[in-house]
Amino acid sequence: MAELRYNPLLDDYTMVAGSRDKRPNMPKDYCPFCPGSGKVPDEYDVYKYDNDFPMLSTNPPQQDDVAGGPYHTKESYGKCDVILYSPDHNGKLWELSEEHLIKLVKLWIDRFTEISEDSKIKYVFPFENRGAEVGTTMPHPHGQIYGYSFMPKMVDIELKNAQSYYENNKSNLYDDMLAEEIRFKDRLVYENETFTAFIPFFAQYPYGIYIFNKCKLSSFKDFKSEHIKDFADILKTIVGSYDILFNRDFPYMMGIYNAPVNSEEYSDAEDFFRFHVKFFPPLRGEHSIKWNASSETAAGAYGNPRVSEQTAGELREAVERFNETH
Repeated sequence: MAELRYNPLLDDYTMVAGSRDKRPNMPKDYCPFCPGSGKVPDEYDVYKYDNDFPMLSTNPPQQDDVAGGPYHTKESYGKCDVILYSPDHNGKLWELSEEHLIKLVKLWIDRFTEISEDSKIKYVFPFENRGAEVGTTMPHPHGQIYGYSFMPKMVDIELKNAQSYYENNKSNLYDDMLAEEIRFKDRLVYENETFTAFIPFFAQYPYGIYIFNKCKLSSFKDFKSEHIKDFADILKTIVGSYDILFNRDFPYMMGIYNAPVNSEEYSDAEDFFRFHVKFFPPLRGEHSIKWNASSETAAGAYGNPRVSEQTAGELREAVERFNETH
């Protein structure tokens, strides 16, 4: 049982993969991502690992005959990579050297490029889930990359809004947002030559940092050596500052957003879209969680119990402390 099931209420698809329910519980003294497991090379810095229980595959099974009426299915075509950041089971992204982080960014770029070459893929999405608070069961430092054969709904909404803004205002929404955050200053967290990190005016999560680029990059394919170095720097600084903020491993979900691929509808995305990163951290305090309750989950109407200008100030102080010691 593996297919894409159409949701007519949202004009969207749900990825269904019944085989994932058969994922075994790993023994406490075993990790498939560690050297010596037999699953990965005995020596590596960063590594692309084929997901053992993928939601999507390039050889999907036949869909189940269960659709009818307003419902239909599509084959669960796509790609699911696991990206291993380090061979160190207890390592942290911010502990990696600049050279090591550059290798990680280059691996993301290589995988983005290769997955994009498949004409059936419409969107390539690198992401990371970190911490038990967001459901992570494998502590070994890693992220994932999904190549979707459909356009994910939230990405599609953002693209349509950015496209409309460009047509109506003759300017790029991401550039204008960044210009306003830089003008206002109080929500800025950290910046280097290429990237700026800030908590946006409308933040849905108290410590939800966005990273925008200043160089009109639309996707990984636009990166040059200086952009790779700056991207490694800002990721190291932000993740390290998160951990320093409450002196603990800081949980988050992180999405890396590139322009669509193989898309006629968004063939001009380079005009109105910009490469960016979003963090979705569930903490609202050292020991308190900002749960997504009924308003957020059932209606999609978010509420933030903290003010962006205040939490950005806390994170700027954390950045200063991180930079003093690293």
